[in-house]
Amino acid sequence: MRLKLYLGLVLLFNVFVVTAQNHQPSQNFNQNWKFFLGNDSTAYKPGFNDSQWRKLNLPHDWSIEGSFDEKATSTTNEGALPTGIGWYRKTFTLPTSSASKAVFIDFDGVYKNSQVWINGHFLGKRPNGYISFRYNLTGYLHFGSQLNVITVKVDNSEQPNSRWYTGSGIYRNVWLVTTSHHAAKPWITFVSTSKITSELAVVKIQTTIDSASFGKTFLKTTIIDQSGRLVKSTKSKLPDMGLLAGCTIIDSLNVLNPKLWSVNRPYLYKVISQILEGDKIVDTYTTTFGIRSFNFDAKKGFFLNGKPLKIQGVCMHHDLGALGAAVNTRAIERQLQILKAMGCNAIRTAHNPPAPEFLDLCDKIGFLVMDEAFDMWAKKKNKFDYYRDWKEWHRVDLIDQIKRDRNHPSVFIWSIGNEIREQFDSTGITIAKELVSIVKSLDATRPVTSALSENNPKKNFIYQSHALDLVGLNYHQEAYADFPKNYPGEKFIATETMSALESRGHYDPVSDTTLKWPHNSKSKFTDGNADMTVSAYDNVAAYWGSTHEKTWKIIKKYDFLSGLFIWTGFDYIGEPTPYPWPARSSYFGIIDLAGFPKDVYYMYQSEWTNKPVLHILPHWNWKPGKVVDVWAYYNNADEVELYLNGKSLGIKKKQGDDLHISWKVPYQAGTLKAVSHLNGKVVLSKEVKTAGKPAKIELIADRSLIKANGNDLSYITARVLDADGNLVPDADNLLKFSIVGPGVVVGVDNGQQTSLEPFKASQHKAFNGLCLAIVQSKASVGEITISGEGVGLKSISIKIKTR
Repeated sequence: MRLKLYLGLVLLFNVFVVTAQNHQPSQNFNQNWKFFLGNDSTAYKPGFNDSQWRKLNLPHDWSIEGSFDEKATSTTNEGALPTGIGWYRKTFTLPTSSASKAVFIDFDGVYKNSQVWINGHFLGKRPNGYISFRYNLTGYLHFGSQLNVITVKVDNSEQPNSRWYTGSGIYRNVWLVTTSHHAAKPWITFVSTSKITSELAVVKIQTTIDSASFGKTFLKTTIIDQSGRLVKSTKSKLPDMGLLAGCTIIDSLNVLNPKLWSVNRPYLYKVISQILEGDKIVDTYTTTFGIRSFNFDAKKGFFLNGKPLKIQGVCMHHDLGALGAAVNTRAIERQLQILKAMGCNAIRTAHNPPAPEFLDLCDKIGFLVMDEAFDMWAKKKNKFDYYRDWKEWHRVDLIDQIKRDRNHPSVFIWSIGNEIREQFDSTGITIAKELVSIVKSLDATRPVTSALSENNPKKNFIYQSHALDLVGLNYHQEAYADFPKNYPGEKFIATETMSALESRGHYDPVSDTTLKWPHNSKSKFTDGNADMTVSAYDNVAAYWGSTHEKTWKIIKKYDFLSGLFIWTGFDYIGEPTPYPWPARSSYFGIIDLAGFPKDVYYMYQSEWTNKPVLHILPHWNWKPGKVVDVWAYYNNADEVELYLNGKSLGIKKKQGDDLHISWKVPYQAGTLKAVSHLNGKVVLSKEVKTAGKPAKIELIADRSLIKANGNDLSYITARVLDADGNLVPDADNLLKFSIVGPGVVVGVDNGQQTSLEPFKASQHKAFNGLCLAIVQSKASVGEITISGEGVGLKSISIKIKTR
């Protein structure tokens, strides 16, 4: 009871920053590695000849570079892409000035079963493919002109080990960290607050020092605001201790008139922690944080900074479409920007810790994050999954996750697991208590939940542990209205919802009930389309879920339902429900794998934002006389009038809890036009025209100016148009992309779930009129010219600049 009362108090959360996830003086260590796909047990030796190995930069995912194969050991659930064993080596030197320092290597994530050597010395292993970890290189290094060799073996050969695409390799960033011996461990600060008002925030900064030598050693702690201005500073003398000792310093600093972090105004502060020996600064550690409060209420839902806020969230797997699992900050940012424009304000990391850059961006852009630890505990879901490492590693992995992420203002819920099988037997009680105890020992400022699939509180043993602060339910939307009766006094979050299915740009008649798979039964999907498409009308959902509209109507109706996380924001590689091979990626996304919104995106935009919205579907290329279901999503208006070739087909208004309006229209070629009105005045007007044959290509860059750093991206949308400039809705032309200048095409896609074309190529077919090319800069300034061509199509070029 005391714990639940505490969680209702005003709380603070924060972030971290800049070049690396550990805030310490860091060198990006991604450049100039060598890679070998295969196994050589002697590759860890310093003198090993790697001259024939491939040269590359990290992050790297070797699976996404392969070909789709129905017989792949990874199975279609993991994308049917190759896995196996890979080796990485990097040769480097260190200055003699580093000889008196502590030197570490930080890995943000390696999938999976990594083993690391420095100069032939074995540093350790890490089975978990999603966790960040550090090794101490001090004592095994050479300095000056003598070479050092770091070697990493990655073993993703035992399959299947996941239920979705994982990627393979050192797929997140690597950092070389050089510090004094005082700050040898990562994540040494923890920032929280004991009080927040409009006039004052009391910021508590807990700093763990690994060693403090005898003499005058100090910790200086400074808070600066978002503009870099000094807010408050204090200086503490460290106790006299031996080199092997350590201590924790707690500073409380007042921030006057604090600017609060929120999803609409994500204001960030920084803590600068400096360790001084006399007057000399020997370590600097930067922690970015945000000041905010929140609480869940059993009757009224969720409050951020004292104001009610419905959690409008999505679940996201970690792959980045055609880039695979290899982390790219701009690719993550693009996904978040697309979701933000839809009105999304929260992300659930399904079902493992995300990349540090993901949380940094959520802090900066303004997203709440449910940070999830595990997809399974001691009971397996796949033959070779994490259950085999659970006993030895779960405590270490969870501790590292909480320490790494607890300073992010975006993180507002810890999740200890997703649809864990121990919820069905008494071991769930013991393990849930253990995991929650670990979390609370490191961070008592956030609620802990677990995404539960068993809705009966008397049968769910994780719930019966009474360790959870927040009841998280996956699906069971039919029971949401009765939640207060079934879970008296408990607080609610819908951790996973919908599982609706759509193919972008494909439309089957709404009245065609054979496509409403599978009628709330557990039968197999046998009545689908021969081309393995699913209608985009939002009338198809998996048996365990619902359409988008059905569940959102329930969530928005009741205050005690704090919000939801939709399965999923984007399509992802793997888990191609409901179809078998050659389907190889999901249909669940509101946005397709290439980043092109499906029609239901605009339903959420009309519900979740205040921006004027009017969207009509479908396209307007049909057989003469066919009766077509025309839908419209709109907001900020009283009504919508539909016209066909200038003739009004009538005015429609939403009735009751409707989320869209519709007409049945006998098809005639021409122009379909919708006009929304508010108080008799036009708000928006949208047209869809009948398109002719494919005639030309249009290229649109999401950014015409990118950084010349070898990592930045511009996403180029290719649209297949007719002679009059209309999108051809069924165009599937093969498009070829070429580049002149300091850039390279690093990925192509079209969002089609059954395409077996490679992602790493310079050509790709369009799907329903659209295709994507991802252009990456090189490390030089200049102008990039991107050209698109296709047989029978007028070619086009556009330019982007690098700076």
